[in-house]
Amino acid sequence: MKRNILAVMLAAGMAFTSLPAVYADDTAPALTDGELPPDLPEGKTMGETPGGGMGEMPSGETPNGEQGEMPEGEPGEMPEGEAPSGESGSEQTSALPFTDVASTSWYYSYIQQAYSLGLISGVSDTSFQPDGMVTAAQLLSILYRADGNSSDTSSSGNWYDSAVTWAKENSIILDDSDGNGTNNANGWTFSAESNLTREQVIVIIYRYMLYKGIDVSAEGDLSAFTDSSDVSAYAEEAVAALVSRGVISGDDAGTLRPGSTLTRVEVSVILIIVIGGSVQPSGTAQGQPEGMGEKPDGESPEGGMPGGGSFGGSGEITQGTAATTIDEDGDYSDETYTSTGDDENALRIDGATVTLDNITVSKSAGSSSNTEDGDFYGMNVALLATNGAQVIITDSEINSSAQNGNGVFSYGEGTVVKISDSTITTTADNSGGIQTTGGGTTYAYDLTVNTSGSSAAAIRSDRGGGTVVVDGGTYTSNGYNSPAVYSTADITVSDADLMANNSEALVIEGQNSIKLNDCDVSGNMSDTKGTSSDENVHNVMIYQSMSGDAEVGTSVFTMEGGSLTSNNGDVFYVTNTHTLITLSDVEIISEDSEGVLFRITGNSASRGWGTAGANGAQAELTAENQTLEGDIVVDTISTLDFDLTDGSVLTGTINIIDNEQGGTAVSDNAVVTIDSDSVWNLTGDCVISELTNKGTINFNGYTITLADGTVLSE
Repeated sequence: MKRNILAVMLAAGMAFTSLPAVYADDTAPALTDGELPPDLPEGKTMGETPGGGMGEMPSGETPNGEQGEMPEGEPGEMPEGEAPSGESGSEQTSALPFTDVASTSWYYSYIQQAYSLGLISGVSDTSFQPDGMVTAAQLLSILYRADGNSSDTSSSGNWYDSAVTWAKENSIILDDSDGNGTNNANGWTFSAESNLTREQVIVIIYRYMLYKGIDVSAEGDLSAFTDSSDVSAYAEEAVAALVSRGVISGDDAGTLRPGSTLTRVEVSVILIIVIGGSVQPSGTAQGQPEGMGEKPDGESPEGGMPGGGSFGGSGEITQGTAATTIDEDGDYSDETYTSTGDDENALRIDGATVTLDNITVSKSAGSSSNTEDGDFYGMNVALLATNGAQVIITDSEINSSAQNGNGVFSYGEGTVVKISDSTITTTADNSGGIQTTGGGTTYAYDLTVNTSGSSAAAIRSDRGGGTVVVDGGTYTSNGYNSPAVYSTADITVSDADLMANNSEALVIEGQNSIKLNDCDVSGNMSDTKGTSSDENVHNVMIYQSMSGDAEVGTSVFTMEGGSLTSNNGDVFYVTNTHTLITLSDVEIISEDSEGVLFRITGNSASRGWGTAGANGAQAELTAENQTLEGDIVVDTISTLDFDLTDGSVLTGTINIIDNEQGGTAVSDNAVVTIDSDSVWNLTGDCVISELTNKGTINFNGYTITLADGTVLSE
């Protein structure tokens, strides 16, 4: 089993992380009313402080601006002494000499990286013109140099001739006979010196990715964009592919604006995503594996960052401002705290020990300039506890209608929030109910949490993880990509109702956990809407995104008592990770007759979840006094160790299927052990690797074929 995990991580270019021999239940104990939460158990790790990362191209309205004049010589040529053109992957970046690119701007790091890699430069020694437009000649010259070529500026022809010739030779643009677009081979009238529309840029970038061997086979769903019908027929395939890969996204109005122009800033962002290291050719193992470094399913907005912000994080703890900050110990009651400002908390508790009773917090307007600063650090949330604050909240109401305006946020090691008998309501995208990151701790008792936006899990965590303990209450999410629980932390929930009305119910990413005791859980993931419904539709997802938001390691899912209802798709989907799953006396209800009980497989890697053909799952499934009905499938690059124990009953099939990406098969794909009190009722022929049977198998006229060719029957 560990051999397979190591192979996956090596293929992904990741360092090997040792797996724990056992999983210890070291969640924090429940508290009595009025008591501050205790310290975490000895030895409990809180995760790393979140760092920055490359994200999606920001959305929002394209800034208007005039096209800048190119400096003498070849456009985009690096000044003397700067990094050579075409040289990518350098860890060093050059300081920007441009007076019109503020160091505080959201796009500074993108331009800095593109400039240092020799991909783009200014229109003069001191001016970049961020809002300027980009011509076909300029973009092709950038891609030409990124491919390791040097332009010949001594020729008597146009400065861009060599780049255009190279682009035609490699089908990045299609040869139009005379170079002036007379036969319209590209789908539009090509002119090297004309400004490019968004869809024209997308087509050129798409063809460049094909030329470089980057997997762009997956197609995104454009129906969610209100102007999808405006995408030209020649550009549909390219736009769908780059939407699926996260290279482009829509704006806050849900539009793609295919006919508008792209600015130099926006092109710089795309260049860094595609060329600067975030997307590697298929099969490579250079740093981050194949993919975009995008947010994981369940936490990635379909339309990009609302309000013109961006993904990627600032690379440092960035929490914005606060309308009200409490930084002295004390008790506060019957107060109202409001905010309508951008990047602003309505209430921030900064390093203080505070009791809040019967308060109202309202974040009614204002958006976050950077989604991941909101998700990672608490910028723009309604109530933020940070810097080791110790906060008790009772009988209160927290409301947020702001984009990226999470409800109650606990950030950082040593920060503890205990909230009880309160309501939390959020309505906008990227706005979870309770959010915990950076090693923070949250205790929630008898809450009523409702979220309505996309990427707005009711119980949510993100980079840096932490500990979340929930006891009682109702937690409901209504948006797409919005599970009831999204875990990049250690999350325990008891005696609660968890409902996701347009999403899978539960998600674990990487070396994190969800433990449920006597909870009623339901999910209803869409077949067509959501960031990964084209990959798989499911109710519980356990995976490794490779985005950096969760450490690589063992995911742990434990559920005892209660019910788990899957309204659409498979009940469990496991991919690109190792997981320990324990089910004990859970009522499992599948309302989809075509969905399977467990799908343990690799994936297409179109979303960056490892490398296609080498991103299988390794699942260890234990059923204790558990009734299971449905089929289990394991593909040839994945493994399942399945123990039926303590009077458990499986009614269904287990089968090994081919990996869809043609990956190299591993051994021990499906190892099944049945103890003396347990039963397997076959509903069809089965193919597994190995069987140890001390209990009862009711073949019902079907057979079990083992890896050594043995066929078992009645």
